[in-house]
Amino acid sequence: MAEKKRGAQSVLLQNRPRVLSFASMAGPKEAEGPLAGTFDETFTDDTLGEKSWERGEAKMLEHTVDLALSKARVYADAVDAFLGGDLLNQIVSASYTARQLGAPFLGLYGACSTMAESLLLGALLVDGGYADRVVCATCSHFATAERQYRFPLELGNQRTPTAQWTVTGAGATLLGRGEAKGLPLRLTAATIGRVVDKQQTDINNMGAAMAPAAADTLLAHLRDLHRSVQDYDLIVTGDLGCVGYDLMCLLCEQKGVSLDERYIDCGCEVFSPEQDVHAGGSGCGCSACCLNGWLFRRMLSGEIRRLLFLATGALMSTTTSQQGESIPAIAHAVTLEVEEG
Repeated sequence: MAEKKRGAQSVLLQNRPRVLSFASMAGPKEAEGPLAGTFDETFTDDTLGEKSWERGEAKMLEHTVDLALSKARVYADAVDAFLGGDLLNQIVSASYTARQLGAPFLGLYGACSTMAESLLLGALLVDGGYADRVVCATCSHFATAERQYRFPLELGNQRTPTAQWTVTGAGATLLGRGEAKGLPLRLTAATIGRVVDKQQTDINNMGAAMAPAAADTLLAHLRDLHRSVQDYDLIVTGDLGCVGYDLMCLLCEQKGVSLDERYIDCGCEVFSPEQDVHAGGSGCGCSACCLNGWLFRRMLSGEIRRLLFLATGALMSTTTSQQGESIPAIAHAVTLEVEEG
C-alpha cells in the first residue's frame, strides 16, 4: 500500500511543501467588492489593453504568475513545473502563459476546481522529491466565460436568480521544498475528488450542480484522515455561491456533519449584495484570487492556523450542455497550515 495514502482518496504530505510566495489580480467589479484591498493588483480595463477579452485574460494570468515569482525573487528558469488551467477551450490562457514563462508545463482542466487541483498535484511533485519549485495558477474572466458558455454580452440577456457572476481574476502560488526559505505556510494533506453527477442540467445553476461534489470530497477528507470540522479554523469552498452554500450545508447535515461558522464560500464573499450578482461569484479566478489574497493574508496574520481549501468545478462543455446532458462536478481539497514557531 502507498505509504502516504490515507483512506480511499487522501494523502498526507510528509515533507510539508512550503508556500514560497503568492499573488492575486482582480478586475473592475471585484475591485468594488468587499475583498478589494486584499488583491495585489486590480485593473479598470477588462481587456488590459489587448485586442480581445480572451487575450486580456491571458495577460492577467501571465502578470499574476510573474508577480508571484518576483515576490520570491525566483527567475522563470528556476521553476521546475508550471501547473495551470482556465475555463476557455483548450485552456488557452494557461497555455499562452506557459509559452511566455518557458517552464515545463502541465495543463489542467478541472473547471473551477483548478486552483485546488494544481495545488494538490504541485504539492505531490514537491513532496515526492520530483520538483524543487512549482507554480500553481489559474484564472477566469466574466466576459470570456459568458461568450463561451452562455450568451454574447451585447444581447443583454436577463440573468436568472440562481445564476452566478464569473469572477475576473487570477491567482498564483509558488510552492517549494519544506526546508526552502519562504512563508510559514505549509501544505500538509490533500484529498482527490470523485466525479459526482446528480443529473442537474441548468447551466444557470452551477451551485446546485457542484454542491454534491463538494460534500462528497469534504466527507471523504474527514473520513480518510479521521478528522472533524472542528479540527479546522476555516473550511472554504470555491464558488458554490449562496444556492450551493445552502445545499452544501444541507447535504453534510444529512450525513451527520454540521458545518458551523467555520465554513464559508468564496463565491459568497467576493461580491457584496449591492453589486447585483444574483447567487454570487464563480469561475476559476474566484477561489484563486481569494486564496492568494484574502485567505493567505488572514493565515499570515495568525487569524487562521489550519485551513481546508476545497475548490469545486462543473465539468461541462458548450456542446454537451446544448445536447441536454447533465453537468458532472468535482471538488479537490488541500490542507494548509501555519508553521509552528
